[in-house]
Amino acid sequence: MDLTQTFAKRLLHWHGVDGRQGLPWQNNQDPYAVWVSEIMLQQTQVATVLERYPRFMKRFPTVKKLSGAHIDEVLAEWAGLGYYSRARNLHACAQQVMEQYSGVFPSDPLLLAGLKGIGRSTAGAIAAFAFQVRAPILDANVKRILARLFCIDGGLQDKAVNERLWSLANDLLPSKPQDMPVYTQALMDFGATWCTARKPVCLSSAQRCPFAKECQANLSNQVLQFPQKTIKAKPPEFDCDMLLLRHGDHVLLHKRPSKAIWGGLWSLPESAWVVKSMTTKISNLTLQDIFQRTLPDEQIGALLRLCQSPQLGESIKHIFTHRRLWIQIWHVQVKKAHTFASNDLKWVPLKKLGQYGLPQPIKLLLQGLSLARDDDSEN
Repeated sequence: MDLTQTFAKRLLHWHGVDGRQGLPWQNNQDPYAVWVSEIMLQQTQVATVLERYPRFMKRFPTVKKLSGAHIDEVLAEWAGLGYYSRARNLHACAQQVMEQYSGVFPSDPLLLAGLKGIGRSTAGAIAAFAFQVRAPILDANVKRILARLFCIDGGLQDKAVNERLWSLANDLLPSKPQDMPVYTQALMDFGATWCTARKPVCLSSAQRCPFAKECQANLSNQVLQFPQKTIKAKPPEFDCDMLLLRHGDHVLLHKRPSKAIWGGLWSLPESAWVVKSMTTKISNLTLQDIFQRTLPDEQIGALLRLCQSPQLGESIKHIFTHRRLWIQIWHVQVKKAHTFASNDLKWVPLKKLGQYGLPQPIKLLLQGLSLARDDDSEN
């Protein structure tokens, strides 16, 4: 019998025996809860989401609560999960659902895909989990499964390849709508735990894949050759300086532009990024040099008279998905508080840093600073 006719039934049976059970977002038909979990699971490991998802849902239990929150609250709760555009899109989407659909998520995948931050695959997952709609998904795990089962030639970024994968994903759907929630979860689980990128079970003797006799990649001994990979260029590397300006137990934070990397988060004032030089970095910048690199021109004059000499601080390497950043921290003490006219510059007490969304490397740096200050206060 054709694999397309038996795939769903066999996958459902596999999930009953070997699929993941008891995940906090499983067996939940609340489209809001499903949506949050799907967005959080994008580009984030399940172990991390298991920790952070319950906390996020406790803070923002409904779409109305999330839509009414300030974006800084949402970013602060998202801190450490990365890809912060997801958090901004969550907030914008919640407001869209409240305004356009009176707080009720639509069940139609086409309407769901029209919401901010929801693509075709995520829309299919929400429709399947929350509304039992026969809608396919095509995340990275599913693409890998289908590419191997049917030996799909070509890179996954190719439009024709993607169209064929979507067609296959639709053909494999179970006939009964009530099977859609478990089937969709089973697809995700099978790709994440059995048909993995580097160590699929078919290449070990520990377990037997239920599709071993039909999988074209397995039959031709080409499992690791599918899906076909595109050669990635070496990620570019950049240098920047960051100013750690302190007055007592306060530190100066700067709100980043919404469309920049770490968009909308609060960070340290920083210089423009420049392509990493092969030569040694300058380690004897003057205070004026550092201010001119990191602060608006109108703020420099008054601050220069209030600050002590700069101290060369930590050098931090941060790896993004498509680039690497080398950050040089400069420590500067302010003798007297300075009031900034810009709302994007703010003095924040160390003990209140948890209320602000911070990039992970800056969060760790400032947490260390806060702990060191606590130790000093005890002596």
